[in-house]
Amino acid sequence: MRYIKSFTIVFLLCVSLTNYAQKPKPASNLYAKFKSPKLIASLGGYKDSSFVPAITADAIMGAKLNVVDAKNVAYTVSSYQFLYRKIVVSEDEATGKAYNTTSVKSSLFKVSPLPAMWLSMVRENLRSGEEIIFFDIIVKDAQGRFMYAPNLKLTVK
Repeated sequence: MRYIKSFTIVFLLCVSLTNYAQKPKPASNLYAKFKSPKLIASLGGYKDSSFVPAITADAIMGAKLNVVDAKNVAYTVSSYQFLYRKIVVSEDEATGKAYNTTSVKSSLFKVSPLPAMWLSMVRENLRSGEEIIFFDIIVKDAQGRFMYAPNLKLTVK
């Protein structure tokens, strides 16, 4: 009987204490929904999926990567990946015949334009059929929000 009284007192004490527990606070607007604007990436005035003459591609390689929205508001480029798909010659080991194939050079960058070493590597080998691709472009707006910009692919003609 004594155990039943003790158990009842402990049970009532627990139930009464739960009434004094903190109530959850309503969600604040810290994480209000934000719809990213449509962004446009460009290099030297050329936008995605453009065909660029080799001479022009050589000239714009040293240009800054630009990202703007539909209202022409500029965004700060935080980081991006650059890929250079280059045409190289390889040899078939069985027949000994040479054939064209591609080689890829890629890296992550946090500054725009590209570093001098990469510019010289691309410029000295640039020829028709090769691709210059900027992808995983992350930009920052004036409020400090980060967002992805679309990829930029330029094909040399």
